[in-house]
Amino acid sequence: MSVSENFRALLGEIDLARARRTVAEGEPITLVAVTKTHGVELMRQAIDAGATDIGENRVQEAAEKFPSLERNVTRHLIGHLQTNKVKLAVKLFDVIQSVDSIHLATALNKAAASVQKVQDVLIQVNLAREVQKSGVAPEDLPQLIDAVDAANNLNLRGLMMIAPLVADAEECRPLFCRMRKIFDDLKPTRTGFDLLSMGMTHDFAVAVEEGANVVRIGTAIFGQRP
Repeated sequence: MSVSENFRALLGEIDLARARRTVAEGEPITLVAVTKTHGVELMRQAIDAGATDIGENRVQEAAEKFPSLERNVTRHLIGHLQTNKVKLAVKLFDVIQSVDSIHLATALNKAAASVQKVQDVLIQVNLAREVQKSGVAPEDLPQLIDAVDAANNLNLRGLMMIAPLVADAEECRPLFCRMRKIFDDLKPTRTGFDLLSMGMTHDFAVAVEEGANVVRIGTAIFGQRP
């Protein structure tokens, strides 16, 4: 199947998963097409098929690809961000989904202020406590939220989680459920706190059923990475 066919098929699968959910049934689902290691031409094909949001894992790769894109899309950084890349990141991305420390939040705020920008961010939570993954520990989340709130040039839009890669996505359902509860507990007290990013190619259906309203999908759209 082509990129366009894959993208349209995914929209149908997301709609089916949303129909099975028990919370926030009416809210839209944003599909972030993750173009890591794939070229600009495939990215353009996804956009022509209806993709409104593009995700990249690496700042440097985005810097090489985005200038030739010439498309009006929302650009997400979904990979780990090093502080030495924050100046470039705030110039390239509309949403940075991977804020995981006060140190990074402080650096991002300074970089955004230098270009007179209010940067939309998500806080990445390592709910599964996987040592190989980034993300703030759940017990440290309140302190990081306070730090982002105190940053004049950051706008906290929500939370992001990466679930463990397991053979059966059903094993991740309790994690998605817990993440949605954390999100729902925070939402009533906040303005503009509206994005819960969780779910990838192997587990997006379960994530949507449990309340994700942003999914990050690469392989199912573009095929295996080169």
